Amino acid sequence: QVQLVESGGGLVQAGDSLRLSCAASGRTSTAYTMAWFRQAPGKERNLVAAMAWRGSTTYYADSVKGRFTISRDNAKKMVYLQMNSLKPEDTAIYYCALDLSGVLHTTREAYDYWGQGTQVTVSS
Repeated sequence: QVQLVESGGGLVQAGDSLRLSCAASGRTSTAYTMAWFRQAPGKERNLVAAMAWRGSTTYYADSVKGRFTISRDNAKKMVYLQMNSLKPEDTAIYYCALDLSGVLHTTREAYDYWGQGTQVTVSS
């Protein structure tokens, strides 16, 4: 019922910036939680940032706090992840995810829909 499509990944150098976008379709309501996860080679898929549907509650992983910013445009049903000061350790496949509850959750199991992912590679 809901489709998510990520874009904006690519190959960049350390210190560069990228802006990831996630477009949601198939559901008219915007009362949901949006999040970005990432999965590096050989590691678990972990939450990077999340935002409750009203945007008043956000979460950032310690590793990205101060460098990444999650935002959303409910009118366009778009979610963004602005990534600044990228480091090689940020290299991963980034996934956007949607939780229909609208409440901020930090576990993978709480999210109902997932995008296919976009690769971010940061060279040293």
